Order: sequence, then structure tokens, then C-alpha cells
Amino acid sequence: MSLLSRFISHAPPRTQSLSISFTLIPSLSSSFSSLCRAEPISVPSHIPPVPKSVPFTVSLHGHSLQDPYHWMRNTNDPDFLNHLNQENSYAQAFMADTQSLQRTLVAEMKSRMPPKVSTPVERFGPWLYYEYIPEGKEYPVLCRRFNTEKRGWAERLLGYVKAGVGREEILLDWNEVAEKYGYVHVGQCRISPDHNFLAYTLDATGGEQFMLQVKDLKNGCIIPRAPVDRVVSLAWAQDCRTLFYTIADENQRPYRVLCTKLGVGNTDDTLVYVVDATDPLSGLQRVHGRVSGVQYFLEHHFGFFYILTNAPMEENMKCSNEGLYLARRQVGDIQSTTLQNIFFPSEDTSLQDMDIFNGHLVLCLNKNGFPMMCSIDLPISVDCKPQMQIEDLDPWIFPIPSNSCTIEPGSNLDFMNSVYRVVLSSPVIPDMIVDYDMARRTFSIVQQEEVLGAPGNARLYSSGYELDALQHRGIEKVEKDQNVELRRWKDFSDTYCCERKEVISRDGVRVPLTILYSQKAWKSGQSPGILHGYGAYGEVLDKSWRVDRLSLLDRGWVMAFADVRGGSGDDPSWHKSGHGLLKQNSINDFVSCGRYLIDEGYVQRDQLSAIGVSAGCLLIGAALNMFPNLFRAAILKVPFLDILNSLLDPTLPLTILDYEEFGNPQIKDQFECILSYSPYENVRRGGCHPSVLVTASFNDSRVGVWEAAKWVAKVRDGTCSLCSRRVILKTNMTAGHFGEGGRYSQCEETAYDYAFLAKVMGIHMN
Repeated sequence: MSLLSRFISHAPPRTQSLSISFTLIPSLSSSFSSLCRAEPISVPSHIPPVPKSVPFTVSLHGHSLQDPYHWMRNTNDPDFLNHLNQENSYAQAFMADTQSLQRTLVAEMKSRMPPKVSTPVERFGPWLYYEYIPEGKEYPVLCRRFNTEKRGWAERLLGYVKAGVGREEILLDWNEVAEKYGYVHVGQCRISPDHNFLAYTLDATGGEQFMLQVKDLKNGCIIPRAPVDRVVSLAWAQDCRTLFYTIADENQRPYRVLCTKLGVGNTDDTLVYVVDATDPLSGLQRVHGRVSGVQYFLEHHFGFFYILTNAPMEENMKCSNEGLYLARRQVGDIQSTTLQNIFFPSEDTSLQDMDIFNGHLVLCLNKNGFPMMCSIDLPISVDCKPQMQIEDLDPWIFPIPSNSCTIEPGSNLDFMNSVYRVVLSSPVIPDMIVDYDMARRTFSIVQQEEVLGAPGNARLYSSGYELDALQHRGIEKVEKDQNVELRRWKDFSDTYCCERKEVISRDGVRVPLTILYSQKAWKSGQSPGILHGYGAYGEVLDKSWRVDRLSLLDRGWVMAFADVRGGSGDDPSWHKSGHGLLKQNSINDFVSCGRYLIDEGYVQRDQLSAIGVSAGCLLIGAALNMFPNLFRAAILKVPFLDILNSLLDPTLPLTILDYEEFGNPQIKDQFECILSYSPYENVRRGGCHPSVLVTASFNDSRVGVWEAAKWVAKVRDGTCSLCSRRVILKTNMTAGHFGEGGRYSQCEETAYDYAFLAKVMGIHMN
């Protein structure tokens, strides 16, 4: 994703040396069984690490489960630290013969990246804010300069005095923070309304224990204050001296709102709740009593609260626990139980989110499985119709290049602005920053990610009308405005084919599958492939542009993305039909998509691999256990694999929150459902197993590092000894759930992943 909106984020969810007992490990010669289907590849001469086994039994609902690696939960155990280091050494030895390929891939990926990248400026009050990554650096720098355009001479003179003639101010340099702490993850950043202070949250360990920092932009110094950790979100009051922040409890659940006053010394911060920003200590007013399954999202606009909710209404009870609808309530009637309905989405459209500005309401929607956005002029005049449709509100649907585009809002800082900025992207369209002028109903392409050395036959567009026409949604054309700057944009669909198919799952449900391949390099029935999956929390599977994919696509690989149940779909039912007791649907959907790729000739049989991240590894791990012959290899990143044992421990940060997503194993039927697919509990003993690269982070607060280590140990202990030697664990001993995240370090990580797949799948990548 582009740098855009990184600095303003909007408010998602895991020794001593060991003597080796050869009695527990089959001899090397016995692993060359005629039953083993693994192709010969080079593996380290020494056997993989063998962790100690400590008896431990979990007994529940009449089941007794043995967990000999339960001891790994103690990450301070010297034996565990030693074991992880041994695993890293084994992984290094396993990948030693891929060093040349890794260097080639890294060089390729870097060669496609411009030496310096920056975001277009964003106007916020009298300032222009932007970011850039300096040449040779890993991380961005947040900057600003005074805006002297379209201002009178007096304002320009004042600007020169305050900020110099266009002088650039560096507000926050991520690279300096990384040098100081060895790790950097900046969470939220908030500029005060008077532009004199920058509040931000900083994770310096990878454990997501974000600490609060406030910088005085007049003198460039961090304001000294008592340390505050576990900060989740920030907001300034209108007095520009009062800062609100939420903090999380030990289970990472936001549970308090506090405020701090700048310039009043080291007094304790005040515990508050939801307040009026013009009267920050006025106290809390309840909008609605807490009801299980009911959601409320509020935005204030000139005397009204606009509300996205699924709360049941007498005239439309079916909305309960289903899709969101838009309503409003006068501020003075906040205690009222009656909402003024604005509109309910149609059967093929669902509401996802909203944003409000002085004269416009922006809605994020999903229509027939595709994302879209629109703006509606404010104020809204609501008539007496019991169920208005969105068309009744005269929306302007933002034109986009194709249905396959993802749409991510930018930071959009200025409430008074009528221009809404988004980032568009697709598997064949590099990230494109587009400004939509909601007042004029025109748009301009501000910037597109530069791809160096890209295919010369990339399709090039230069007209906003062409962009509009490609959308195929019957959007009315707008007159060309000479004040709107239309720049050219690139589409690589002539070089890389992006197809959307519907795959019939086991129960007859149609599952969306996006398939990406090179028009030139792909060969029907002969190409290797990678199937991506996630399928949890109702989250969208990321299908945005990634330039590093070209290294595989140009070598004939297929990239596919399975939007299985449990993830995001046409409406909330897509998520609900793949979570809790219905989680098996997600796994069946993923397997069906894998079989489709092979049966339809997109991927060569026995050349299909899978990739999952975090909760997506639950999906992949279960599929590997149930259908080990379908996948040749897999990559599991910060993997959620030991779901049953994690959900049995309510002291872990996300366990209680995950009861709603996966179920509570203290309840018998939910326990049995989780047990039926848990990757750790269902590793098949004695059989062959696909090659797997597992990557973990020691400071991961979302998915414990022990989950990866336990699963690898169990696979090694129980499956074919030759196959299990091709399962490697690589742990970053300093990072957290989201890894290092640097610009060039991401190239190195991806090159490592690709080199692993090429090796274990026996593919020579020249």
C-alpha cells in the first residue's frame, strides 16, 4: 500500500543444549520409503532440532488430549530460547543453497522500486502535509510546509514569518526512532487543531504496548511526561491543549478514556468517557444500552448524530444482527429510543463504513461482492418514506477503473474540505491516489505508484471519461472541469491477466476466486501456483497491487486469492457462515478453490502451494491436515495454529474476544467443533506432509510464538521423517506480529519466501 494515510490512521485483530535421542527419530535410510512422494532436494546433513517432551494432559468434555509441548508457553524458559535458536540455525542451513536465488530476487524487486518515494501533499488548514522515504532508507519521514497558494498578501506574509518561505519541517522521522530502539512501529498520529503539537503512539518492542509521545512542533522537542503504555487511539479537543486517549487492559481490550492537559506539569491524567470536544470534561451521555450483536457507529454533524447500526426497528425487525443501515438522531434527543431512518441497503448492497464532512457524507459499500464508495450532499432532507433507497439520496458513486479495485480512504484531515482522497489498487493496477471533488462531482488522478522496468506494453489512460466508462455501472458522465487535473495512469491488464471466477464449494455455495497470471509466461496445466487465504473476522483478503509478485508472474507462476466464507463478502452472512460452528465451510471453500485451479488447468497438479497469515494460517493448517495431497508446499506467517489450547486460556490477550469468532471450548459442541479442525490437534501421524515454511515473531502479542514452535515440533514428531525435514521454522527474535516493515527488508522477506517455494517444489527460477 502507498505511504498515503500512514501518518493519520483510522480506528483489526496472535536453554540448555539438548541431547538427541536417535530412538525417537527414524534413520535417514528408512525415510526413503517407496510410499514417500517427496522429490529429492538438498537438506541439511544434521537432523532438525528435537525439543524436550514434557507430559501434559488437557481433559475436557470427556476428551483427554496430550500436549507434550505445552511447556513452550513459557517463553522465558532457557530451553525454549535455545530451541528457537536451533530452529533458526536449521532453517539457515536448509536455505543455504538458495542464497544466490534470494540475491537475484531481491535485486529484481529493488530494481522496480524508485530510489525515493513520497506521497502527494495534503492540505490541512494552512499547512501541506506529506511523507517520503529518503533514498536508501527503510522508513518514512513525516513533513510539512506552509501553504502559500491562493492566499492574500497578508496571510502569505504571516506564513513567511511563521514557517519561512516554503521551508520543509520534519515532524517525525521513523528511521531515527528505529536507530534509537532497534525497532519501530508508529501507530496513531494526530496533529492538534492549531498545528502546534503532534501526538503519536510508538511501539518500540514489537509487543504492541504503544506508548504515548507528544511533540511540541514549535521547538521540535518531546514534551516530558509520565510514561503511558497500551495506548490505542488519540483525539485532540478544540482547545488544542487537551488530548484524549484510550488505553487497553492486559487483554488488549480498550477499556478507559483519559485526557491529559499540556503544560500543567506531571499531574495525573483525568479519567473521562465520551465527551463534547468543546467542553471536554462535561461527562458521558449513553447513546444506547449494550445489546449482544448490536453495533453502533456515530458521527456528529450540525445538530445530528448520523448512525450506522444493525439495531432492530419495529418496522424492520429483520435488520437485527444483519447488515448495517443508516439512521440519525438529534443531539438533543440522544436519550431517545427512536431513530430516524435514512435508508436501508438493498439486497445486493451492504454498508461498511461512513465518514462525514462539512457538506458531504461518504459511504463505503459493497455491491454484489465489489467495494464502492459514494458521497451524499449534507444536510439530508429525510421524507416520510418508510424505507428510502440510496438512490433517493442522489448519491455520487465514485468512478473506479474496475470492479477488482480495492478502495482505501486516505487520511482526509480537513472537515471543511469537499475533496475526498482514496487509494485505488488492484492486482493489475499499481496503487493510485485519486481525489474526488464531492461538490463538483469530478475527480483527478493525483499520483500512481511508479514501477521501474515495467512491461512496455502497459495500457496507458489519460482521460477521466475512460476511467468512468470502465466501471460499467451506469454512472452519469460529468462535464470536464478545467480546474481538475487528470494525469495518466497505468493498467497492466494487457500483460497480466486478472480473472474472477466463482467456484462451487462442497455445499453448492459459489466462492469468489481471483486468479492472476502472466499472459506470456503462463502455460496451461504446466504452471506452479500460490493460493492465498484468510477467511476470518469478516476481513477482506488483500488483493491490492504488489510489485514483488512480478518476480513470480514473469516466471510463469499463478497467484490466486480465495475469498472464502468467514471473510468479507456481499453482506454479513458471508462472515457468519464461516465462523463459529460453521468454520468448516471456510476450509471446504479453500480446498474447493485449490482443486479448481488444478482441474481447470491454471496450476499444474502437484505444483500448488498455499500462503496464510495469522488467522489465515488456521485455514491453511487445517486444509493441510485434511487434504495433504492437494498442496505441495505452504508458507505460514505468524500462524494461529494452536487454537484449542489458546482459547482454553482466558489470560491470553485475545482469547475472550475470539470466543465470538471461533467459539468457546468450555461449551461442549463448540469444543468439539474446534477440536475437529484445530491444526495442532489434527496433525496426521505417519503420513507424508507438504513442505512448510513457518515464520514467527518472538514479541508477538497477538499469536504466541509458541504456537508456531509447537506445531512444527508435532509435525516433525509424527509425520514422514523425510517430509518433516522440509518443515522449517524461522523466528524473528526482536519483532512483533507485524514484523519489521521496512521498505527493503520486505523485499528480503519476500525473496526468502519465494526461494523456499522454488526449492521445495523443484522449480528452477533463472
